[in-house]
Amino acid sequence: MTPVSTRPELGAAVAVTRWSRAATATAAVSVLALAVLAALPYLAGTGITQALVTLFLLVSMAALWNLLAGYAGMISFGQQAYLGIGAYLVWLVSKTGVSPFAVLRPLSGGYFAVATWVVATCFFLYVTNQLWLGGGTGVSLAGQLAGLPPVVRQAYTYWLALALTGVIVAGVYLLVRSRFGLDSRAVHDEPAAAATMGVEVQRTRWLAYILAATGFGAVGGMLIISTLYIDPATVFSVNYSADMLFMVVIGGIGTMEGPIIGAVIFFAVQERFSSYGAWYLVAIGAVAILVVLTAPGGVWGIAARRGWSLLPVGYRVRGVPAPGSPGAAAGGDGHG
Repeated sequence: MTPVSTRPELGAAVAVTRWSRAATATAAVSVLALAVLAALPYLAGTGITQALVTLFLLVSMAALWNLLAGYAGMISFGQQAYLGIGAYLVWLVSKTGVSPFAVLRPLSGGYFAVATWVVATCFFLYVTNQLWLGGGTGVSLAGQLAGLPPVVRQAYTYWLALALTGVIVAGVYLLVRSRFGLDSRAVHDEPAAAATMGVEVQRTRWLAYILAATGFGAVGGMLIISTLYIDPATVFSVNYSADMLFMVVIGGIGTMEGPIIGAVIFFAVQERFSSYGAWYLVAIGAVAILVVLTAPGGVWGIAARRGWSLLPVGYRVRGVPAPGSPGAAAGGDGHG
């Protein structure tokens, strides 16, 4: 039930809600979109589904990085460490004869920025010097999946990437709507004040980091399944952190809608300009400059300032007609 607070001196009541008509429409459209996307391998070729796998993984990474930076206030340049760990874990398990498509099921659970980068670099150096992990040349899954027809393998990969993205986005959304979400936003805005109000600052930050690391490990496992090959220089590259930063900041940091929009924009620019060499980086930079100058709060920030909220995570106050007023019989204005 929607909480209602009455102010007798004004003869009116105030209702607090966490949902809206736009959110209801978004949920319905999302369910329909997931159903259509799930059926896509039967309707489209592997060229389309393979590109969408990339988009799904970008959305997952953006949502997870936003959980850290946008909500918990922890800027990380080292999450590629967990991408690499997840990828190599899938390869190691597949060497025992277990199908890579079964590996991800259990995984689907200033100084800080420099420290995370150092951790990622340490993992990179370790893997590079371990011949049993392929050393600097990397490892391949092609042999383990040779028994599957390419069309079937691509369909399985697509469905697994879609499911992983759905779990990550929904999981982050439910998480930030919980008590943890309130705590993390308080820690993000003012850690000292949050601590005085009883919020366990370090526990909140570590929980966000561990959950994000688990999610990145799952995404890393999907990377090797989708490409069939990884090498340390690629999977541990800081470029992944740069991509995450771009997607979240361009879309709108600290929102649920922003990282998804940012991932779509990044994917579109990547698909359009990746074949032009250095012009790809020029296009990415131009988009970043344009958005920062015209919309400091990101693309979604423009819509948010106008009251739009497709995936609300906080509370909204709406007026309720006082008893005896013309609108009271109708039960209020119904907007939220």
